[in-house]
Amino acid sequence: MTSALSALPHRHVLTLPTGPGAVRLARETAGRALAEWGIGERHPAVGPALLILSELVANGVRHAAEVSPRTTVVHAASPDCLVFAVHDRHPHRPRLCGPDGAGPGGLATVVEPTHGLGGTAVVRGDADGRGKSVWITLPL
Repeated sequence: MTSALSALPHRHVLTLPTGPGAVRLARETAGRALAEWGIGERHPAVGPALLILSELVANGVRHAAEVSPRTTVVHAASPDCLVFAVHDRHPHRPRLCGPDGAGPGGLATVVEPTHGLGGTAVVRGDADGRGKSVWITLPL
């Protein structure tokens, strides 16, 4: 966890099997954590955030399950931002498309709504090159 993430007052980490039910469990857990932190489902960032999270976890189930039997989801928040990351141990690092959905790579279903909300999306590889995390930061 980066020092900036550690500074956020609210944090939750969930590690789950990379398989059937992972998307539902990740989404439900995130929704509960956000509600506990006072970020209700009516907040304009919550619906898109849960959709983005669902897509990231689904991508892990679809593409990484064979080599990464576990997925870790990190949620963190402050009064003005929401941060979450999805980590798996598959070595492939997907490229991000540009803010308009154009450019190299995929993950348009993640990047477009993230940028539409004024947020950022970053792929960070593990130090050993055998895994990665996709980090999303959204303003609240």
